[in-house]
Amino acid sequence: MADSLKRTLGTTDLTLLVIGNVIGSGIFLVPSTVLKLSGESVAIASGVWLFGGILSLLGALSYGELGAMDRGSGGLYSYIRDGFGALPAFLYGWTLFFVIGSGTIATLAVAAANYMGQFALLSPIAKKVIATALIVLMMAINVRGTRESASVQNVATGIKVVAILAMSVILLALGTGGDAVATTTAPAATFSGIGLSIISVLWAYEGWQYVTFAAGEATAPQRSLPRAIVTGTIALIVIYLVANFAYLAALGPASVAASDRVAGEAVAHVLGPAAGSVIALAIIISMYSAAHATVITAPRVYYSMAKDGLFFKRLAEVHPKFGTPALAIASSCVWAMVLALSGTFEQLLTYVVFVGWIFYALGAAAVISLRIKRPNAERPFRVPWYPVTPVVFVLAAAAIVLNTVYEQPGQSAIGIGVVLLGIPAFVAWRRNQVVPSSLPGDQGPP
Repeated sequence: MADSLKRTLGTTDLTLLVIGNVIGSGIFLVPSTVLKLSGESVAIASGVWLFGGILSLLGALSYGELGAMDRGSGGLYSYIRDGFGALPAFLYGWTLFFVIGSGTIATLAVAAANYMGQFALLSPIAKKVIATALIVLMMAINVRGTRESASVQNVATGIKVVAILAMSVILLALGTGGDAVATTTAPAATFSGIGLSIISVLWAYEGWQYVTFAAGEATAPQRSLPRAIVTGTIALIVIYLVANFAYLAALGPASVAASDRVAGEAVAHVLGPAAGSVIALAIIISMYSAAHATVITAPRVYYSMAKDGLFFKRLAEVHPKFGTPALAIASSCVWAMVLALSGTFEQLLTYVVFVGWIFYALGAAAVISLRIKRPNAERPFRVPWYPVTPVVFVLAAAAIVLNTVYEQPGQSAIGIGVVLLGIPAFVAWRRNQVVPSSLPGDQGPP
């Protein structure tokens, strides 16, 4: 039985993991909400998308420093553990396994199955069967090898990026709403509306941090992880801005703001109703790619937790033939299937997903914590503009959490309660296990 994961992921693989994890269905739907909440102001909406991208980039730069220090799997889980202790790190992994990670896989698989209804009439049972089959497919590919899984992910991500950019070029070239972009007088935007639009954009950007989970399989994490997470995030900003301007060129601000399916309506307006099937196919591939990226990355957290003695011990096993954390992958996918079949994932995610931003803030704050605790540790990459970069990201994440608690106190209480249910489990595992006190290799060169 192998006791460590193979290092097979290069900078390109990691960069495409960043992009693949983030782009799901959001860019096909969220622009309408953002423009509506921005008072139909193109300038404000564009600024919100840019602002969200810059905030994400600040987080990516912060995690870049931590990723370059890392010598093993676990990423954000390991950063929180080393910066603030085992309990908050465990609660993040606990929440990721039972709700955020598995719920994301279930949500994307079910949504992809629903979109397949555009090509054939599907019963509710048939959609659940398709969603389950997609998860089984992802599980099988990922168990059989990280290199093979990354290759599939690279192709899927490449297809969806090319599809989005090709769609954007067509809409910009042939769109008839261009005059409306320049001449529409936007209603006055409200402060609360802009705040809500920023939150919507940040949800659309969410997921870039998942690549850190796979640092233990990067061929040269000291160089490749910082490059990948920063390059991928910058690419996302460009892709999102281009797509937004394309929708505006096709429909104009008023129509974009009023649309429930902005991508489909924009393409149909320019190329005719038959082109809707092309967009549906692009969305299906996009959703599959995002789910597949989650299956690649999230199980590495469960693997690391198990190695720390804080999760089911067998999840720390590496498959002797395939060199993957096969049981960690399989267990997360099986739980995702249960959520998909039960139909409870949407409600769970609604309650809990905002809590992730507490942990994202802790991850960025770990840069400061480790600079203080281990000033002489090797840092091949140092976050620019320290400490402003991590501090601004932490404050933005805190604002997201506090706004959600203020706007939805009931749901927020349930979400926080779900996370805190992990405390008894932590106590039970911790009672009989020894937990490492530091990130492997964090004291200096390996």
